[in-house]
Amino acid sequence: QVQLVESGGGLVQAGDSLRLSCAASGRTSSTYTMGWFRQAPGKAREFVAAISWDAGWNVGSSNYADSVKGRFTISRDNAKTSVYLQMNSLKPEDTAVYYCARKESYDLGREGYQYWGQGTQVTVSS
Repeated sequence: QVQLVESGGGLVQAGDSLRLSCAASGRTSSTYTMGWFRQAPGKAREFVAAISWDAGWNVGSSNYADSVKGRFTISRDNAKTSVYLQMNSLKPEDTAVYYCARKESYDLGREGYQYWGQGTQVTVSS
């Protein structure tokens, strides 16, 4: 089993920045994909960003939803088995509960995540 714990949410104004963190613990693999999703009130959960790492080939990759490209950056810290989401130029429409997710494979597809965190609230006021 893998446990994920998010942190870093909060209330900010439009144009501000926030950095979300997600720490993984338990039986983690050195080849994995970790992603961020979000769910606004009354809306379906949507993909935000993902990052993959293949320990065997020592390569990684990432992708983003079109709505956050150029504003959000996903990064990882393999030593800490953590992933981060730097969110800049925040907009009121970014308001949502943000969830961290993980799958033990190198796969940037938006499905197949096995483990989920409890979520952290991000609220952007106008």
